[in-house]
Amino acid sequence: MSSAPEQLELLESGYGLIEGPRVDAEDRLYFSDVIRGGVFRRTPEGEVETIVPKRRGVGGIALHEAGGVVVSGRNVCHVRDGQTRILFDPADTPSFNDLFTDSQGRILVGSMRYDPFSREGPRDPGELYRVEADGEATRLYDDIAMANGIGLSADGRLLFQNDSARNEILVHDVAEDGRCLNRRVFARAQRGTPDGLAVDEQGGVWVAEHGGGCVTRYASDGALDQHVEIPARLVISLCLGGPDRRDLYVTTADHREDPDLGGCIFRTRADVPGVPVALARV
Repeated sequence: MSSAPEQLELLESGYGLIEGPRVDAEDRLYFSDVIRGGVFRRTPEGEVETIVPKRRGVGGIALHEAGGVVVSGRNVCHVRDGQTRILFDPADTPSFNDLFTDSQGRILVGSMRYDPFSREGPRDPGELYRVEADGEATRLYDDIAMANGIGLSADGRLLFQNDSARNEILVHDVAEDGRCLNRRVFARAQRGTPDGLAVDEQGGVWVAEHGGGCVTRYASDGALDQHVEIPARLVISLCLGGPDRRDLYVTTADHREDPDLGGCIFRTRADVPGVPVALARV
């Protein structure tokens, strides 16, 4: 099943590989450029400012209750007013990719043990960590060949994560004590590689299909619900935001019809609101 959105707005272009979209209470969109560097904030009026200059490899962004952002990359850190506070930086982990927050404001982040842009060297699987409020971290599970999008169900009892290398959208049960149990494949991307991920209030899971030219919604039982066509081949990430959490933002690393535009941000509308995303409290 495919569909063309009633209105697909092109909001921004001219970037490299756009990642980590997140919307704040003032309807401002945060995003990063993985390749060229920088974390940016776009106002509803379309003004873009740099809030973290030059930093490359930022695959995930969370908004912090004290202001500023938590970002991934070579470590996990909180950046506010130009000051950087390291939250998690294990010596044996080269980098981190997508991240998310749970209801308590802890950071869920996937580790990367190899350069995803390189074909050389071993490609060791990574882990999912929960960075706690005291600055320490708990490894929730391992064996994620290529960690990507992360999301939680509305009640916090299901944790989803994309394993791009295996073309798996995984789901885990979250126990009362925080352990992640009963890993299983929720769905497999049908047209590309699963990259970014967002969950809606009905338990539907939106996935950016890298190489597939679309974002896809899977119903709560994992069945394909719809494809939304995007004029890009390299669809990278997505999020649900706006006053009613039905604005669907999609980021890319290219524009299929006009290659000179480079990485783009599009916006359309979803039928079901996204799950509210908690502010980081680490």
